Amino acid sequence: MWSIILMGLAGLLIGGAISFRAQGFSKLISISFWVLAGMALLAAYFLTLDLA
Repeated sequence: MWSIILMGLAGLLIGGAISFRAQGFSKLISISFWVLAGMALLAAYFLTLDLA
């Protein structure tokens, strides 16, 4: 369940990064949104692994 929520969050962050880039905001904001989206996808992946 949490992996689905994190993937949705990553989608929103990617959309925000694209939107901020199109509006001419700072590159730092756009890059930080991409990094956060990547971290959310990585966390969602790790939650799907059966490590126990």
